[in-house]
Amino acid sequence: MEHESRLERWLRGIALALVVTFFMFPIVWIVLMSFQTNETILRMPPSLLFTPTLSNYEALITGRLVSNAGVLEIEFMSNLMNSAILSVGSVTIALLLGVPAAYAFARHQFRGSEDIAFTLLSFRFAPPLLVLLPLTLYFQELGLADTYVGLIWVYQLICLPLILWIVRGYFEDISPDVEYAYRISGHSWWATFRDIALPLARPGIAAAGLLAFIFAWNNFIFALVLASADKQPVTVGALAFVTASGIQYGQIAAAIVLSIAPTLALALYAQRYLVEGLSLGAVKG
Repeated sequence: MEHESRLERWLRGIALALVVTFFMFPIVWIVLMSFQTNETILRMPPSLLFTPTLSNYEALITGRLVSNAGVLEIEFMSNLMNSAILSVGSVTIALLLGVPAAYAFARHQFRGSEDIAFTLLSFRFAPPLLVLLPLTLYFQELGLADTYVGLIWVYQLICLPLILWIVRGYFEDISPDVEYAYRISGHSWWATFRDIALPLARPGIAAAGLLAFIFAWNNFIFALVLASADKQPVTVGALAFVTASGIQYGQIAAAIVLSIAPTLALALYAQRYLVEGLSLGAVKG
Protein backbone atom coordinates (compact mmCIF):
# COMPACT_ATOMS: atom_id res chain seq x y z
CA MET A 1 0.00 0.00 0.00
CA GLU A 2 2.81 2.35 0.88
CA HIS A 3 4.63 1.36 -2.32
CA GLU A 4 1.54 2.20 -4.39
CA SER A 5 1.11 5.49 -2.62
CA ARG A 6 4.74 6.37 -3.29
CA LEU A 7 4.35 5.37 -6.94
CA GLU A 8 1.26 7.57 -7.26
CA ARG A 9 3.15 10.52 -5.79
CA TRP A 10 5.97 9.99 -8.27
CA LEU A 11 3.54 9.79 -11.18
CA ARG A 12 1.72 12.92 -10.03
CA GLY A 13 5.03 14.72 -9.67
CA ILE A 14 6.16 13.70 -13.15
CA ALA A 15 2.79 14.70 -14.65
CA LEU A 16 2.89 18.06 -12.88
CA ALA A 17 6.46 18.69 -14.06
CA LEU A 18 5.48 17.91 -17.65
CA VAL A 19 2.49 20.25 -17.49
CA VAL A 20 4.56 23.08 -15.97
CA THR A 21 7.30 22.55 -18.56
CA PHE A 22 4.77 22.58 -21.40
CA PHE A 23 3.19 25.87 -20.33
CA MET A 24 6.35 27.60 -19.09
CA PHE A 25 8.61 26.69 -22.01
CA PRO A 26 7.41 29.54 -24.31
CA ILE A 27 7.92 32.10 -21.54
CA VAL A 28 11.38 30.76 -20.68
CA TRP A 29 12.33 30.72 -24.37
CA ILE A 30 11.21 34.35 -24.81
CA VAL A 31 13.23 35.40 -21.77
CA LEU A 32 16.31 33.63 -23.17
CA MET A 33 15.76 35.27 -26.56
CA SER A 34 15.69 38.71 -24.95
CA PHE A 35 19.35 38.25 -23.94
CA GLN A 36 20.50 37.22 -27.42
CA THR A 37 21.35 39.02 -30.63
CA ASN A 38 19.56 38.33 -33.89
CA GLU A 39 22.53 36.33 -35.15
CA THR A 40 22.43 34.06 -32.11
CA ILE A 41 18.67 33.61 -32.32
CA LEU A 42 18.65 32.73 -36.03
CA ARG A 43 21.61 30.39 -36.03
CA MET A 44 21.02 26.81 -37.08
CA PRO A 45 20.79 24.55 -35.24
CA PRO A 46 19.51 26.52 -32.23
CA SER A 47 21.42 26.20 -28.98
CA LEU A 48 20.81 27.03 -25.35
CA LEU A 49 24.46 28.01 -24.96
CA PHE A 50 25.10 31.68 -25.75
CA THR A 51 26.77 34.79 -24.40
CA PRO A 52 24.02 36.93 -22.84
CA THR A 53 23.76 40.59 -23.72
CA LEU A 54 21.72 43.51 -22.41
CA SER A 55 21.78 45.36 -25.74
CA ASN A 56 18.10 44.60 -26.44
CA TYR A 57 16.95 46.13 -23.16
CA GLU A 58 19.36 49.04 -23.64
CA ALA A 59 17.84 49.74 -27.05
CA LEU A 60 14.32 49.77 -25.58
CA ILE A 61 15.20 52.02 -22.66
CA THR A 62 17.29 54.50 -24.67
CA GLY A 63 14.90 54.46 -27.64
CA ARG A 64 17.67 53.80 -30.18
CA LEU A 65 17.36 50.58 -32.14
CA VAL A 66 20.47 49.64 -34.10
CA SER A 67 19.73 47.56 -37.22
CA ASN A 68 21.32 46.84 -40.59
CA ALA A 69 19.62 49.94 -41.98
CA GLY A 70 21.14 52.20 -39.33
CA VAL A 71 19.81 53.67 -36.09
CA LEU A 72 16.03 53.67 -35.68
CA GLU A 73 14.36 55.90 -33.10
CA ILE A 74 11.68 54.03 -31.15
CA GLU A 75 9.32 55.16 -28.38
CA PHE A 76 8.85 51.90 -26.51
CA MET A 77 9.02 53.42 -23.01
CA SER A 78 6.43 56.03 -24.04
CA ASN A 79 4.27 53.20 -25.35
CA LEU A 80 4.68 51.43 -22.01
CA MET A 81 3.55 54.56 -20.19
CA ASN A 82 0.60 54.90 -22.57
CA SER A 83 -0.45 51.34 -21.75
CA ALA A 84 -0.33 52.14 -18.03
CA ILE A 85 -2.38 55.34 -18.46
CA LEU A 86 -5.00 53.71 -20.66
CA SER A 87 -5.33 50.53 -18.57
CA VAL A 88 -5.44 52.21 -15.16
CA GLY A 89 -7.80 54.92 -16.40
CA SER A 90 -10.11 52.44 -18.10
CA VAL A 91 -10.31 50.11 -15.10
CA THR A 92 -10.84 53.01 -12.70
CA ILE A 93 -13.76 54.39 -14.72
CA ALA A 94 -15.18 50.90 -15.22
CA LEU A 95 -15.05 50.18 -11.47
CA LEU A 96 -16.70 53.49 -10.60
CA LEU A 97 -19.53 52.78 -13.05
CA GLY A 98 -19.68 49.00 -13.00
CA VAL A 99 -19.66 48.20 -9.28
CA PRO A 100 -22.76 50.30 -8.39
CA ALA A 101 -24.48 49.02 -11.54
CA ALA A 102 -23.65 45.43 -10.61
CA TYR A 103 -25.11 45.99 -7.15
CA ALA A 104 -28.27 47.46 -8.64
CA PHE A 105 -28.71 44.50 -11.00
CA ALA A 106 -28.08 42.04 -8.16
CA ARG A 107 -30.38 43.62 -5.58
CA HIS A 108 -33.11 45.42 -7.53
CA GLN A 109 -35.01 43.47 -10.15
CA PHE A 110 -37.00 45.64 -12.52
CA ARG A 111 -38.56 45.26 -15.93
CA GLY A 112 -35.88 44.82 -18.56
CA SER A 113 -33.03 44.49 -16.07
CA GLU A 114 -31.87 41.17 -17.51
CA ASP A 115 -32.14 42.50 -21.05
CA ILE A 116 -30.05 45.55 -20.16
CA ALA A 117 -27.44 43.43 -18.39
CA PHE A 118 -27.24 41.01 -21.31
CA THR A 119 -26.96 43.90 -23.77
CA LEU A 120 -23.98 45.24 -21.84
CA LEU A 121 -22.43 41.78 -21.82
CA SER A 122 -23.01 41.44 -25.57
CA PHE A 123 -20.47 44.21 -26.13
CA ARG A 124 -17.85 41.59 -25.27
CA PHE A 125 -19.19 39.29 -27.99
CA ALA A 126 -19.04 41.78 -30.86
CA PRO A 127 -15.77 41.93 -32.82
CA PRO A 128 -13.96 45.28 -32.48
CA LEU A 129 -13.95 45.78 -36.25
CA LEU A 130 -17.74 46.01 -36.10
CA VAL A 131 -17.66 49.34 -34.25
CA LEU A 132 -14.36 50.80 -35.39
CA LEU A 133 -15.64 52.67 -38.45
CA PRO A 134 -18.56 54.48 -36.73
CA LEU A 135 -16.39 55.16 -33.70
CA THR A 136 -13.71 56.72 -35.88
CA LEU A 137 -16.27 59.02 -37.53
CA TYR A 138 -17.89 59.98 -34.23
CA PHE A 139 -14.54 60.63 -32.56
CA GLN A 140 -13.49 62.93 -35.37
CA GLU A 141 -16.72 64.89 -34.97
CA LEU A 142 -16.41 65.09 -31.18
CA GLY A 143 -12.71 65.88 -31.14
CA LEU A 144 -11.89 62.68 -29.24
CA ALA A 145 -9.71 61.12 -31.94
CA ASP A 146 -6.13 60.50 -30.80
CA THR A 147 -6.81 61.40 -27.15
CA TYR A 148 -6.46 59.47 -23.92
CA VAL A 149 -10.06 60.33 -23.02
CA GLY A 150 -11.36 58.85 -26.26
CA LEU A 151 -9.36 55.65 -25.91
CA ILE A 152 -10.36 55.20 -22.26
CA TRP A 153 -13.98 55.66 -23.33
CA VAL A 154 -13.62 52.98 -26.01
CA TYR A 155 -11.88 50.65 -23.57
CA GLN A 156 -15.12 50.60 -21.56
CA LEU A 157 -16.37 48.16 -24.20
CA ILE A 158 -13.73 45.80 -22.80
CA CYS A 159 -13.70 46.57 -19.08
CA LEU A 160 -17.24 47.55 -18.13
CA PRO A 161 -19.12 44.36 -19.19
CA LEU A 162 -16.48 42.17 -17.55
CA ILE A 163 -16.60 44.02 -14.24
CA LEU A 164 -20.39 44.27 -14.30
CA TRP A 165 -21.01 40.55 -14.69
CA ILE A 166 -18.30 39.26 -12.37
CA VAL A 167 -19.15 41.67 -9.55
CA ARG A 168 -22.88 41.14 -10.04
CA GLY A 169 -22.46 37.42 -9.48
CA TYR A 170 -20.47 38.11 -6.35
CA PHE A 171 -23.11 40.48 -4.94
CA GLU A 172 -25.73 37.80 -5.60
CA ASP A 173 -23.70 35.35 -3.51
CA ILE A 174 -23.86 37.71 -0.51
CA SER A 175 -26.90 37.13 1.68
CA PRO A 176 -29.20 40.18 1.58
CA ASP A 177 -30.28 39.53 5.18
CA VAL A 178 -27.13 41.23 6.49
CA GLU A 179 -27.94 44.33 4.46
CA TYR A 180 -31.58 44.31 5.54
CA ALA A 181 -30.55 44.19 9.19
CA TYR A 182 -28.20 47.12 8.63
CA ARG A 183 -30.94 49.09 6.88
CA ILE A 184 -33.43 48.39 9.66
CA SER A 185 -31.01 49.86 12.20
CA GLY A 186 -31.47 53.20 10.45
CA HIS A 187 -28.74 53.36 7.83
CA SER A 188 -29.30 54.60 4.31
CA TRP A 189 -28.96 52.64 1.09
CA TRP A 190 -25.64 54.33 0.35
CA ALA A 191 -24.28 53.56 3.82
CA THR A 192 -25.33 49.92 3.43
CA PHE A 193 -23.66 49.68 0.05
CA ARG A 194 -20.49 51.34 1.33
CA ASP A 195 -20.15 49.66 4.73
CA ILE A 196 -21.57 46.18 4.09
CA ALA A 197 -21.73 45.24 0.40
CA LEU A 198 -18.42 46.69 -0.76
CA PRO A 199 -16.23 45.12 1.97
CA LEU A 200 -17.86 41.71 1.49
CA ALA A 201 -17.45 41.93 -2.30
CA ARG A 202 -13.85 43.14 -2.19
CA PRO A 203 -12.31 39.85 -3.49
CA GLY A 204 -14.71 39.77 -6.41
CA ILE A 205 -14.09 43.43 -7.22
CA ALA A 206 -10.32 42.85 -7.09
CA ALA A 207 -10.61 39.82 -9.39
CA ALA A 208 -12.78 41.69 -11.88
CA GLY A 209 -10.49 44.72 -11.83
CA LEU A 210 -7.43 42.55 -12.40
CA LEU A 211 -8.98 40.72 -15.34
CA ALA A 212 -10.21 43.99 -16.85
CA PHE A 213 -6.72 45.47 -16.48
CA ILE A 214 -5.17 42.51 -18.29
CA PHE A 215 -7.69 42.69 -21.15
CA ALA A 216 -7.21 46.45 -21.48
CA TRP A 217 -3.42 46.13 -21.36
CA ASN A 218 -3.44 43.51 -24.13
CA ASN A 219 -5.84 45.33 -26.43
CA PHE A 220 -4.47 45.98 -29.89
CA ILE A 221 -7.06 46.87 -32.50
CA PHE A 222 -8.70 49.92 -30.87
CA ALA A 223 -5.42 51.75 -30.27
CA LEU A 224 -4.07 50.76 -33.69
CA VAL A 225 -6.91 52.56 -35.49
CA LEU A 226 -7.92 55.33 -33.08
CA ALA A 227 -4.53 56.57 -31.83
CA SER A 228 -1.40 58.02 -33.39
CA ALA A 229 2.14 57.05 -32.45
CA ASP A 230 2.32 59.26 -29.34
CA LYS A 231 -0.83 57.69 -27.81
CA GLN A 232 -0.36 54.06 -28.84
CA PRO A 233 0.15 51.39 -26.16
CA VAL A 234 2.93 48.86 -26.08
CA THR A 235 0.96 46.26 -28.04
CA VAL A 236 0.92 48.57 -31.06
CA GLY A 237 4.36 50.05 -30.44
CA ALA A 238 5.91 46.60 -30.85
CA LEU A 239 5.26 46.89 -34.59
CA ALA A 240 8.25 49.25 -34.76
CA PHE A 241 10.57 46.27 -34.47
CA VAL A 242 9.45 44.96 -37.86
CA THR A 243 11.69 47.08 -40.09
CA ALA A 244 12.61 47.08 -43.76
CA SER A 245 15.94 45.47 -42.92
CA GLY A 246 14.32 42.57 -41.08
CA ILE A 247 12.62 41.58 -37.87
CA GLN A 248 14.45 42.39 -34.65
CA TYR A 249 13.65 39.23 -32.72
CA GLY A 250 15.82 40.08 -29.72
CA GLN A 251 14.17 43.46 -29.22
CA ILE A 252 10.73 41.92 -29.67
CA ALA A 253 11.50 39.34 -26.98
CA ALA A 254 12.78 42.03 -24.62
CA ALA A 255 9.69 44.13 -25.32
CA ILE A 256 7.46 41.15 -24.51
CA VAL A 257 9.27 40.60 -21.21
CA LEU A 258 8.92 44.27 -20.23
CA SER A 259 5.30 44.45 -21.36
CA ILE A 260 4.11 41.37 -19.45
CA ALA A 261 6.07 42.23 -16.29
CA PRO A 262 3.46 44.71 -14.89
CA THR A 263 0.49 42.39 -15.45
CA LEU A 264 2.43 39.39 -14.13
CA ALA A 265 3.49 41.26 -11.00
CA LEU A 266 -0.07 42.48 -10.44
CA ALA A 267 -1.48 38.98 -10.95
CA LEU A 268 1.01 37.45 -8.50
CA TYR A 269 0.25 40.14 -5.93
CA ALA A 270 -3.53 39.73 -6.24
CA GLN A 271 -3.71 36.01 -6.95
CA ARG A 272 -5.46 35.30 -3.65
CA TYR A 273 -8.23 37.76 -4.53
CA LEU A 274 -8.33 36.46 -8.08
CA VAL A 275 -8.87 32.83 -7.10
CA GLU A 276 -11.34 33.64 -4.33
CA GLY A 277 -13.26 36.17 -6.40
CA LEU A 278 -13.61 33.97 -9.48
CA SER A 279 -14.49 30.84 -7.52
CA LEU A 280 -17.24 32.57 -5.53
CA GLY A 281 -18.61 35.16 -7.91
CA ALA A 282 -17.84 34.54 -11.55
CA VAL A 283 -19.50 31.15 -11.79
CA LYS A 284 -22.85 32.57 -10.94
CA GLY A 285 -24.83 34.74 -13.31
